[in-house]
Amino acid sequence: MRVPGGVKHGRRRRKVLQQTKGFQGKRRSCYRIAKQSVFKAQRHMYVSRKLEKRTMRRLWMVRIGAAAKGHGLSYSAFMGGLHKAGVGLNRKMLADIAQRDPQAFSQVVTVAKEMRRA
Repeated sequence: MRVPGGVKHGRRRRKVLQQTKGFQGKRRSCYRIAKQSVFKAQRHMYVSRKLEKRTMRRLWMVRIGAAAKGHGLSYSAFMGGLHKAGVGLNRKMLADIAQRDPQAFSQVVTVAKEMRRA
């Protein structure tokens, strides 16, 4: 005797169709097409989370480099000096300091310059 899908069958489909909120046309209403759309959307979400980290790091590096150039240092020389000095600021914090508090950033630059000379 064949067992009908019933409740489990409906719940599984309903869960997929609820994830297609905001999709257009059959991508929202037709289970077979919606299932493919949800799978692809989830894959894009996963990849985008990784890409966002990468692009933000690049942005921070550009901001730090631009601020360091204003003080007569290249990005690599600045970061190398900070590394030698043992300054534990990450790129996100350095970019934030460079943007919001130029005086504090100039003090960090002087630390990096002193370690480059030494």
